[in-house]
Amino acid sequence: MLTKTDVQPNQNSTWNDMNEMKKKKSTLIWQGIKRDKILYLLMLPGLLFFLIFKYIPMWGIIISFQDYSPYMGIMASHWVGFEHFTRFFANPDFLILFRNTMMISLLSLVFFFPIPIFLALLLSEVNNKVFKRIVQSIVYLPHFLSWVVVVGITFLLFSQSSGMINLALEYFGFAKIDFLSNVNLFWGMLTLQNIWKDTGWGTIIFLAAIAGIDPQQYEAARIDGANRLRQTWHITLPAIRSVIVVLFILRIGQIMDVGFEQVFLMMNGAVSEVADVFETYVYRIGIQGGQLSYSTAVGLFKSVVGLILVIAANRIAKRFGEEGIY
Repeated sequence: MLTKTDVQPNQNSTWNDMNEMKKKKSTLIWQGIKRDKILYLLMLPGLLFFLIFKYIPMWGIIISFQDYSPYMGIMASHWVGFEHFTRFFANPDFLILFRNTMMISLLSLVFFFPIPIFLALLLSEVNNKVFKRIVQSIVYLPHFLSWVVVVGITFLLFSQSSGMINLALEYFGFAKIDFLSNVNLFWGMLTLQNIWKDTGWGTIIFLAAIAGIDPQQYEAARIDGANRLRQTWHITLPAIRSVIVVLFILRIGQIMDVGFEQVFLMMNGAVSEVADVFETYVYRIGIQGGQLSYSTAVGLFKSVVGLILVIAANRIAKRFGEEGIY
């Protein structure tokens, strides 16, 4: 039978071993930091950006559970619990906002998301480097234009009175089309704008993933008689599948964010029924109406839905054998 004196030394040795392991881990961590200090310094601005503009402002979501008054401050404002959320869900505008936001996001997801992949596959097949760089520069350029410029170009092209498209239709004897005030065309106009502006920029990650594929796989496939299409289907797409899945999951998480600036600039009284989304609603009631707590509750609802969608999409991806984002 073990006595108390027999057990005590074993416990002490175990604690000593654990302490030594912790010290070794701490030493290795600090050695790694010293070794890669330049890389950590390069990473520091990004960390500070997320800390200052993303994490510290999260303290402000507490006002969504308060009747916040700027004069009383966060700590002294009255606590109302889930009153603002209940009010928002009972509001008749909720279903309209939810419908518009989801439809715009789903159209972008279905029609915009695959196009950068397709364009990256086409560019990867171009052997002339000069021509390839010229094409890449042309398709990248719209990303650097602000939405004010993009919407201005849209008005110049599609305005019913003086737009180039309608002037051309009138010249050839066709009736003018009211592109900008037609509720049936509004969602499609937003989707086309997204495609034109960000398709080129979206190809960067896919081109980088394609560049990392071992060329010997293509050589072996050519020896076996595989044509370009079969090489793309059996080598390129499987090789970049994990990248596609990760970007798709991240895009699912942004499904409640359709972009305030684009929708706000494109919206007018004729299309407000299909144009009003959560971002414009928050601007109208929060900034213009001064209902800060209520608008914060709407924003928090969007964030929670996005988080749930990311977690669900990540779990589904892992069930299908993909790595996911975590």
